[in-house]
Amino acid sequence: MHLQLNAFIRDLPFTGDLQRDSQALLTYHNRIVTARHSLRVAAEAKRLALHWNEDPAKAEIAGWLHDISAIVPRDQQLNLAESLEIDILPEERTYPLLLHQKLSAVIAREIFSVTDPAILSAIECHTTLKANTSALDKIVFVADKLHWDQPGDPPYLDALRTALEHSLDAAALCYLDYLWQRRETLPALHPWVVEAYQELSNVA
Repeated sequence: MHLQLNAFIRDLPFTGDLQRDSQALLTYHNRIVTARHSLRVAAEAKRLALHWNEDPAKAEIAGWLHDISAIVPRDQQLNLAESLEIDILPEERTYPLLLHQKLSAVIAREIFSVTDPAILSAIECHTTLKANTSALDKIVFVADKLHWDQPGDPPYLDALRTALEHSLDAAALCYLDYLWQRRETLPALHPWVVEAYQELSNVA
């Protein structure tokens, strides 16, 4: 494990129960809201996976760990990403919060020994999605948007639920279109959002 990641777990005992351990790590770093959000996203991702005939266990794991990088203070995330040799896009340097999805994937692999490429991919793009995504990627992406970590209900919730009755692609596109219509006001428009939006606009 990278030494800088080891500093975040210190002497915290792990039990081997991924849900319990991820919740304990978030709680240890006083990320209570994120811990609760992760449980809701995991439950939703599992439900969606069962509905769309995908692997519910993989969806649940990705949900538990998608925001695990919250253990890293925001003002340290860019430096940590550089230390971990993560490929950092210009938009992620402009708005480092966008890096949290990539950091979460690395933490899932390095601290929690998650090696399944499908799970790591779903974690890595849960905020922005990306082009050529799997059903699991879309499931975790949509689950995260259904249960955002802000007060109240998201303004796109009804439209997203309606779109989800049709397909995962329609649901993913619904949120991406929500971002696209507001692209001029975003701190940064991640290129993965653009790629996913363009791809799904042609097929959904």
